[in-house]
Amino acid sequence: MDKHPTTITNSRYRLGYHVIPKSGWINDPNGFTYFNGYYHIFYQHYPYAPEWGPMHWGHARSKDLVHWETLPIALTPGDTEDKDGCFSGTAIEKDGRLYLFYTGHHYYGDNDPDHFWQNQNMAYSDDGLHFTKYENNAIIPKAPSDNTHHFRDPKVWKHNEHYYMIVGSQNTEELGRIIMYRSTDLLNWKYLGPVNESNGEKTEGYMWECPDLFELDDKYVFLFSPQGMEAEKEQYLNLFQNGYFVGDLDYDTHTFSRGKFKELDHGHDFYAPQTMQAPDGRRILIGWMAMWESEMPEKEDGWSGALTLPRELYLKNEHFYMKPVDEIKQLRIGEGHHESFTLKEEKLITQHHYQNEVNLNILNSDFTVKLRNSKAQLLSFSFDAQNNKFTLYRNDKNDYRYSTIEPNSTINIQMFIDTSSIEIFINDGESVFTERYYSEEAPQLWLSTNEEAKVKSSVYQLETNTITFDE
Repeated sequence: MDKHPTTITNSRYRLGYHVIPKSGWINDPNGFTYFNGYYHIFYQHYPYAPEWGPMHWGHARSKDLVHWETLPIALTPGDTEDKDGCFSGTAIEKDGRLYLFYTGHHYYGDNDPDHFWQNQNMAYSDDGLHFTKYENNAIIPKAPSDNTHHFRDPKVWKHNEHYYMIVGSQNTEELGRIIMYRSTDLLNWKYLGPVNESNGEKTEGYMWECPDLFELDDKYVFLFSPQGMEAEKEQYLNLFQNGYFVGDLDYDTHTFSRGKFKELDHGHDFYAPQTMQAPDGRRILIGWMAMWESEMPEKEDGWSGALTLPRELYLKNEHFYMKPVDEIKQLRIGEGHHESFTLKEEKLITQHHYQNEVNLNILNSDFTVKLRNSKAQLLSFSFDAQNNKFTLYRNDKNDYRYSTIEPNSTINIQMFIDTSSIEIFINDGESVFTERYYSEEAPQLWLSTNEEAKVKSSVYQLETNTITFDE
């Protein structure tokens, strides 16, 4: 029986300026790169239901990071090397050809979803549209002997005369780690061993997946998604985490020295981020705008999941700042609405439109921002000036998230509200919360404070339908 892509039955939650699937399921971004004049983003995709299934690689491209066109599916599972899924990976250009590296997923056939094995494979394209799987896959047929069956999500880059690959993995003590391979031709890979691993306790997780390792502002950053970190009072509260180590990579000994793990995004709906270096040198990140325990009410409508806005990364005092790329300003319609006022009582900042960018500049004081519709509050986030702490509350989850920032005389809040998402950037991205919300009417945004506060606000309506779908 032929499979047919699922049908969208209701557009009530469809996002206006984010990458979303034409229909079906989307999760981790893959292969984020620049090739032949386009930014390319691939993503884990199951086109036949709004549920996780045998993973394909969906594909979209853009000239400007904000207007995207979906392209035909790049990788489809089912061949010997990827029988049960084309899992996450990376992309790199070499001699005018685009190479994709991905994990092949294989079940043993005993109906146990945890009984699997994984390998690493390659595909290539000369036009960035049509991809051919390498005839001699798998390029790395099995995990090394000091590893368990968790062996996935290759990241490949070039340094001097060699290519390097890191793979998310788990050692035989069932602790998370990152391992490294080296190649001169992208085809033949030598195992170098572990680059870094858990501190010996499960507090750093039993599996490190979706690894990314790059140089930024004279330091190396290892970005990854650890599974199994134990929740602390106000940290590591999602099912799985996202975050980074800052440190130094020694290519001679293939080891990474690092400090303490830091969360990257403090919201409920952010996972598996991947970065690329733009032609102008910026390090840009896109993540999956969901989390494995999320309910995703859009499943009822034939689709599920989305990708975040592209975000520029930079380091300051070994802390990641993450701000929206400047190209997003292209989406602004008109000159916007700008106000300066002294806030004495709750004030309505915006309403009647789903797609908004809201910028608030507030002299340091306690305040609360609420997103709500005519029937209920959707979420709120509050700032405690004495403790420099933000607390976000999601009404549908009855659940809190937290972040503490450096003391500052002024708090800048930049919010991007879409039909069913809000991304909150605080003080140029020092702290970020990514959230989904679900409302069948455009929400209102309200601002209140416990005492008088000086406020400047700017509100822009944003362009919609910025992604076009292949026929």
